[in-house]
Amino acid sequence: MFLKFPFVSLQSQIIKEEPIMKEIILKKAGEIFSKYGFKSVTMDDIANDMGISKKTIYKYYKNKVELVDNTVCYFHDEMHKTITNICAFGYNAIQENFEIKRMFKEMFKNSDNSPIYQLEKYYPKTYKKIIEDDFSIFKECNTSNLEKGIQEGLYRKDINKELATKFYFSLMMSVHDSKLYTYNKNTMNKLELCALEYHTRAIATEKGLQILEEQLEKNVINE
Repeated sequence: MFLKFPFVSLQSQIIKEEPIMKEIILKKAGEIFSKYGFKSVTMDDIANDMGISKKTIYKYYKNKVELVDNTVCYFHDEMHKTITNICAFGYNAIQENFEIKRMFKEMFKNSDNSPIYQLEKYYPKTYKKIIEDDFSIFKECNTSNLEKGIQEGLYRKDINKELATKFYFSLMMSVHDSKLYTYNKNTMNKLELCALEYHTRAIATEKGLQILEEQLEKNVINE
């Protein structure tokens, strides 16, 4: 009597594996772009780092422009999911912002320059698409954070929420402008922490300032 195994065609197996390989390429490309920037990294670099042929990458992405666009959109969506989870965790408003800051610190831990500035310079279509979406998401999250902070007595009641959101967004985006800053190890993390402190001091009550000082002590960035 013959043993019977479920039949899985090669084609169906390939169909299942394709989305997995696409995501693997996106994740690896994201790591490399974050560390070395969008301009200098080639398709050969990514293929060599992954130990696959360049042909395999071109099977899923027709050129570097498409790979950059897909990679940025993928990490943008993942970042949004993480922020949503942080906001649902139950932190107070100031802790919440520091947890989000910690996420960005982890994201850019290997970056010696600003990938966002390079994206704007070399891939403007992708940059424009992401920034428009970013502000919409940022506005929603920050407005919610301001309302929470006011209810908790950590932010002043007289805050102009719309202006505070625009000021903070502009401040955070300026951190990634290489015309303003020279980047080296931890530069972006330090600047983002300074921006968060500046924003919080501008809107916090005395109670909020006490929590801010506690968070700053916990989030010291070494030279």
